[in-house]
Amino acid sequence: MSVTTTTDLVVTDAAPPAASRARLRFLRGGKTRAGLLILAFFVVLAVAGPWLAPYDPDAMSDQLLQPPSAEHWFGTTQTGQDVLSQILVGTRGVLLVGFLAGILATALSVLIGVSAGFLGGAADEILSMLSNVFLVIPGLPLIIIIASFVEDTGDLLIAAVIALTSWAWGARVLRAQTLSLRRRDYVEAARATGESTWRIILFEVLPNLTAVIASGFVGTVIFAVLSEITLAFIGVADISHWNWGTVLFWAQSNQALAQGAWWWFVPAGLCIALLGTALSLINFGIDEFVNPRLRTATGASRKVRMRVGFTPVARTAPAPSRDAAPESHGTPSKEPRS
Repeated sequence: MSVTTTTDLVVTDAAPPAASRARLRFLRGGKTRAGLLILAFFVVLAVAGPWLAPYDPDAMSDQLLQPPSAEHWFGTTQTGQDVLSQILVGTRGVLLVGFLAGILATALSVLIGVSAGFLGGAADEILSMLSNVFLVIPGLPLIIIIASFVEDTGDLLIAAVIALTSWAWGARVLRAQTLSLRRRDYVEAARATGESTWRIILFEVLPNLTAVIASGFVGTVIFAVLSEITLAFIGVADISHWNWGTVLFWAQSNQALAQGAWWWFVPAGLCIALLGTALSLINFGIDEFVNPRLRTATGASRKVRMRVGFTPVARTAPAPSRDAAPESHGTPSKEPRS
């Protein structure tokens, strides 16, 4: 009896560390940590960029089209403007549009997708039809049309339009996942105990959709960042507000590539690539955390090498048969007497 009690105490004491390790498994992935570090770097630049900029990004000087030097780390433009200052000041606009559009689109997709999948019936039909309508609305042409009628196409307007045209796909995914969850045993048990519908959605369904929601949020941020840079590059957005797309717009307009001024457009391109890589790594980390088939050693305390016969099999010697002859030790066995 004492042995059983001791074993139970050991198992009980060891359970909380294992649970905490499971919760922190996502943050221990190499891809996730690398993506979060790069993203944190750009967030710091977005917050402190205007104070870190060594020059006014709009200020002109007599140092025209100078390569990188100790005075101008990223060189200067055709009008003597400092490229590093433009990159630092423009980081805020890129991240503002990306995260604002991601938050708005994710909120709409969760509200409409989960409600349609859990409620069913007429509500599902109406919300699904609404999702299908917004699913076919192109975002970039709509922003171009709006920009032709609005004088100041700022970051907030661009983020709102991108969010309104990019939530439908996430809502369809969440609806499909909710349909598979609403008939689970724990949901039926909560419904049988008299829990309200919205309480079941908030405390039973949404926690199991956290990884899908996070993955959709990251994907929307990537799409919004690329859309903002594309609109600025083609001159649709307000080019008086600095962002990485504006830097590329002025570099392309002044034929920086033909003049060999690689420092004018390469830093902005590298920033776009690094930010996209960071968000993609975070998305890969979420996929590995959700899907065990993609999980390698994320959160594992030791690496396991898979091999043939990995599952141990206990082999026991077969019981001797009554008809089997006794084992001989160098002497011939005798025939049994009849």
